[in-house]
Amino acid sequence: MVSSPSMENIESAPSHLEKTISIYPADNLSPPRQILFVGTLCTAMFTNQIGLGNTLTTVSLIGASYNISSPGQLSWLIAGYSLTVGTFILVGGRLGDEFGHKRLFVIGMMWYALWSLVAGLAVFSSHVLFVFARVLQGMGPALTLPNGLALLGGSYAPGPRKNMAVAWFGGAAPFGAIAGFLFGGLFAMVWWPWIYWSQAIALAGVAAFAAWTIPKPLVQGRKEEKRTLGNLFKALDVPGGITGVTALVLFNFAWNQAVVVTWKQPYVYVCLILGILFAIAFFLIEIYWAEFPLLPLSAFNSDIAFVFACTATGWACFGIWVFYIGQVALDISHTTPIQMAAWYLPVIPVGLISALAVGKLFGRIPASWIMVVGQVAYTTGSILAALRPAESIYWTYFFFSVLIITVGMDTSFPAATIIFSNAVARKYQGMGASVVMTIVNYSISLGLGFAGTLETNINKGGTTEEDRLDGYRGGLWLSVGLAGLGLVLSLIFVGKEQLQKRQKA
Repeated sequence: MVSSPSMENIESAPSHLEKTISIYPADNLSPPRQILFVGTLCTAMFTNQIGLGNTLTTVSLIGASYNISSPGQLSWLIAGYSLTVGTFILVGGRLGDEFGHKRLFVIGMMWYALWSLVAGLAVFSSHVLFVFARVLQGMGPALTLPNGLALLGGSYAPGPRKNMAVAWFGGAAPFGAIAGFLFGGLFAMVWWPWIYWSQAIALAGVAAFAAWTIPKPLVQGRKEEKRTLGNLFKALDVPGGITGVTALVLFNFAWNQAVVVTWKQPYVYVCLILGILFAIAFFLIEIYWAEFPLLPLSAFNSDIAFVFACTATGWACFGIWVFYIGQVALDISHTTPIQMAAWYLPVIPVGLISALAVGKLFGRIPASWIMVVGQVAYTTGSILAALRPAESIYWTYFFFSVLIITVGMDTSFPAATIIFSNAVARKYQGMGASVVMTIVNYSISLGLGFAGTLETNINKGGTTEEDRLDGYRGGLWLSVGLAGLGLVLSLIFVGKEQLQKRQKA
């Protein structure tokens, strides 16, 4: 069992040791205990990606059981999950800052397990319940992701150990994605509800294991303050949370619902406009009113803004790529879900190597160059996917597209997380981690909304395979455009850095 240093030992330790132990407890754990600690927290990223992967390759099969074939309705089975993850991560991180990251991590796993169970039971109801369960599933990772990262960021001193811990966290993503593809396909061969029932069983086990293995943090929120209702209202930034969540939900709902009902429906425009207005209100609250803002704008600088912009375009590209390259293979080439899982296997070694390389190289190579590498990978991989002939064999376009785009995914996330984690105060690690994960997951969901709108305007109703393929390719070319935009932004920033160095010289 992993345990934190006892208070008696801390009190009897020399002053310099007391300071080290009280501030960065994980640095004092033995290597086996550190492995167990980091591994447990990495399940947050692992299970988040399972929730995405187990539905990506089986979405058509699940839709068929509900007599659904519309691209817009099918995209909601995936986008609804990512929407909730991206929307509530900021709130999840703040709750962890106030009530304890370990507590929220365990609660998040339990919540995720509950709604995974309901998603499977939705087979006896309708697709409305299934989508509802998928949306509420996303609130589980919205709690586990920022609080898992906050536990990592607050338990290690800035330096190689912390960088590698965060890199391992990011490196868990490809393992989770492949596990989702594999077990989603396997259970779909029996009965698709078992995809989610098995997930619920595993998540309940993880929750119990995490409660046992994660040491009790030595710093638990702002306990020195009297917890009156007014203090809690300010500490949680309730007005900012309400306006921010409302803005994210309305804006994303407008883009994804437009795929289903088109932009001809007035309520779609109303939701979009209201989303923008609520976003403006959110930023005004964060800048001028909030005493403890959800979004730490004071910690932002040009470096962080650049990293976030590249992360948003890159992960939107990735979300579109992984959905539409799969749709071409499943719907047009008639590949089975199990074959798709095998086709994505290179994600594991390439993703792990990329994430760990960033952990080693960060500090030696400027973050701007790391992000350039990621954007080049996103652009190249998505171009290969868009150009791929539907009848081509695996070992050509698809294989190399998977290899290359994985580098982009697993370099951008660790770099962005490490930069922001080092930029904010230790007691707000949950907040910093929340911003990164919000951008990642919200970009995936919003990108699918953009691509779905483009697809439905190209595929002429999708009545033939040729028309559907045209729609899928339209989505893939949008991913190329987003990646290209990120590449341009990253190159501009590199040029800016070089100009500043010359001026100083």
